[in-house]
Amino acid sequence: MKGQRTERLVRIASRFMLGPSRHLSLTDLAQDFEVSKTVISDDMEIIDKAFSDEMLGGIEVDRGRSGGAYFVPRVGEELRRRWLEQIAQVLSSPERSLPGGFVYYTDLIFDPRVASMLGLIMASRFSSLRPDTIMTSEVKGIPIAMFAAHALGVPLSICRFRNRPSDGPAVAVHFPTGAGDVRTMYMGTRQMGSSKRVLVVDDFMRGGSTVSGMLQMAKEFGSQVVGVGIFIAAQDPPRKSIPEYNALLTISGIGDSLKIRVND
Repeated sequence: MKGQRTERLVRIASRFMLGPSRHLSLTDLAQDFEVSKTVISDDMEIIDKAFSDEMLGGIEVDRGRSGGAYFVPRVGEELRRRWLEQIAQVLSSPERSLPGGFVYYTDLIFDPRVASMLGLIMASRFSSLRPDTIMTSEVKGIPIAMFAAHALGVPLSICRFRNRPSDGPAVAVHFPTGAGDVRTMYMGTRQMGSSKRVLVVDDFMRGGSTVSGMLQMAKEFGSQVVGVGIFIAAQDPPRKSIPEYNALLTISGIGDSLKIRVND
C-alpha cells in the first residue's frame, strides 16, 4: 500500500475520523503503508496539528508497549459557540414556539449533519471523564446520544417507556414526574453491564424527572454516572430534580418572547 506521503496522510486521517476514540496500532499502520514506525510517528504529528487547527480535537499517542494512537474529540470553544449560536438563531424563530413553553427542534436533531455536530460537541465536553457507555431515553434523545457515543467510541444504552419483548429481560424503575404522576422506565438487562461509567445524554430537560429516572436506572445496574449532558434545558423551574447537569442551550419565554441562550 506504499504511496505518496500526501495520500498516506489522508488515508490515516480518514481512519481516525471514521473511528473516533478507537485505538490504531502504529505497528499495523507502518506495515499497511510499508514505512517505518518513525515515519508514522511523524505523520501523527502532522495529523494532530491539522485536527487542532480545525478545532476538532487531537491525536493522542501511547508510547508504551501497545504503541497506538487515537483521535480524541475536542471541539474548540470558538467553533463550539459558532455552531451553537447558529442553532440558537434557528430555534429562536417565533414559529418554533409550542404551547407549554416548548420549542420545535425535531427536524434539527434528526438531521444527521446537525446531530453529528451536537454529538461531537457533547463528546468533547465529557471525553476527559472516560465514560464506558452513553445512556439516553427514547425517542428524541437517541440521535445526539448515538453520535456522542460514536465520537467517544462507546456503546449506547436506551431507556424505554414501554417494555419490548425483543429487548429480552428488563430492569424497571419508577420515577415521579413534575406533574405528580409516576412513570416507569425499562432497560434490557443485556444492554448494559454492571460497574460501568455512564454518561447520560438527553435532548430536553424541564424539571429533570426523566434524567432522574435514568440516574436510578444506572444505580440499579450498579454503575456510576460521571456526567449529564443536555441539548436544551428550560430555565424554569430553576430548581431541577437532579443535582448537576451540563446543557448546551437554555430556553426561556414563549411565543414572541422566546429566547435561546448558548451556555458557556
